[in-house]
Amino acid sequence: MQKNVVKEKSFLLAVRAVHLCAYLQKHKQETVISKQVLRSGTAIGALVREAEYAESKADFKHKLAIARKEGNETLYRLELLHATQMLNDQEFQSIQKDTNELMSLLTSIIKSLNK
Repeated sequence: MQKNVVKEKSFLLAVRAVHLCAYLQKHKQETVISKQVLRSGTAIGALVREAEYAESKADFKHKLAIARKEGNETLYRLELLHATQMLNDQEFQSIQKDTNELMSLLTSIIKSLNK
C-alpha cells in the first residue's frame, strides 16, 4: 500500500495542535487563540480526509485549497502566539516548520492539478 505523506503529516499536525492547545490552556491560561489553532490545525487533516472521497477532480482540488487556507490561518495564529510570548522561539519554529512543510506539499499538489 502506498504511503500518503499529506494524510500522515496533516494528522501529525492535528495531534500537535491538540497538545499545543492543552499546553497553552494549562500553562499559559490562554484559551481564545489556542482554541482557534486547535480548530484550524485539525481542520487541515479533516479536509485532506474529505478530499480522499472527493466527487470530482474539481472537488478534490477545492478541498485541498481549503486545507491550504486553514494552514495559512494556523500559521497566522502561531505567529501571533509567538509575538505575544505565548510560544518561545523553539516551540514556534518547530510547529511552524511542520506547518510550512504541509503547506508546501498542498501547494505542489494543487499546482500539479492545474496543469
